[in-house]
Amino acid sequence: MTTRVALRGLQQLFSPLDKNLRLLYLSNLVGAFGDGLYAYLLPTYIRDSLGAGSVDIGLLYAVMFLCSATTPMPGAVLADRFERKKVMILSWILWLPVPYLLSAATHWTQLFPTMILYGVFISGPSTTAYIASTARRDKATLTFTLLSSSWSIGYIFSPTIGGHIAASAGMKAVFRLVLVFYLMAAALLFFIDEQRGTKGPDVENMGGRASSERRKVAAWTAFFALVFFVDVLMRPFIPTFLEDAYNFNEVQIGAFGSITFAGSALLGVLIGRVGDRYGNKVAIALSLAFGAVSLMLLQLSSSLLILVPTSLMMGATYAPWPLMNATISSIAPENVRWRWVALSQSLSMSAAFIAPYIGGNLYAVSPNLPFTVAVAGSTILAAAALVRR
Repeated sequence: MTTRVALRGLQQLFSPLDKNLRLLYLSNLVGAFGDGLYAYLLPTYIRDSLGAGSVDIGLLYAVMFLCSATTPMPGAVLADRFERKKVMILSWILWLPVPYLLSAATHWTQLFPTMILYGVFISGPSTTAYIASTARRDKATLTFTLLSSSWSIGYIFSPTIGGHIAASAGMKAVFRLVLVFYLMAAALLFFIDEQRGTKGPDVENMGGRASSERRKVAAWTAFFALVFFVDVLMRPFIPTFLEDAYNFNEVQIGAFGSITFAGSALLGVLIGRVGDRYGNKVAIALSLAFGAVSLMLLQLSSSLLILVPTSLMMGATYAPWPLMNATISSIAPENVRWRWVALSQSLSMSAAFIAPYIGGNLYAVSPNLPFTVAVAGSTILAAAALVRR
């Protein structure tokens, strides 16, 4: 009986997704599992195995985010000229060399080309436009957060598994396994339907309506740029903080990451429902509030009674990305949606790219400092979200 109720609940939860979105969900899930085998452990691997300091780690992540900032616009052009499905597949193919390059590196200075490739984000506009064009209007925010939760669910077990494999067989074994999952994620996308952008009048010829929509997009893009700056300021240093402050090992750090991504999956769906019912402003404020509280608790104690709920709550820090995509997609007309989505993603990443380097310098002063700054920033932005028009 309990199993039947659970299955009925899952069926109801996934009811907004058609066949194509379910396949996209599965592709994200598989790819995220592979990525999660090493992504959460990467900062400690770069430091402990490749000789990087906190500022060096911040610099590498800044390079990655700079690449993420510059690739959505070319990705949008590719999606318009070719086809969204093909761009999404290409994005996974471009990631295939990353695990090999990481395993071949002997010093952190060799990782700049690797982090550039890891930061390639040409699929962002295509994926967002594909979801927005397929999703039901009354379930748009839930659909975006549900698709985003597929990444989080994929990450739930993989950091812990990756930590165990790294502890027993080394990180090179982890990197080889990642490649298999990247290939599977790309293969699943071959089975979704093709989708091309809808041609229509240029936004410049849409008069006052276009000006109003541009102002809304610009305002929301600026807001989310600040959100991502605060988020990226501290994110690469959570694993190193756990190692430095609480003497966590690879397995324990991986387990912490798994709990965080479980929280991301659960809270992402909850926040998506809040967005559809009460508006995206409330959903955004809620995600930022959860993030601020979790970062405060992180610094208090290594006790599992505190860290387990803290790591679950920290999962909400992954919600702003799908919320941004849902918000921008709801403002933009379909015929130019890909342009505005790409612009918002590029500008948000551009504002955030220097954040890891700043966070690394703050961490060098005090391991608590990036998290303290992020708590203050998240609190201010949560209040600002609620008062936005």
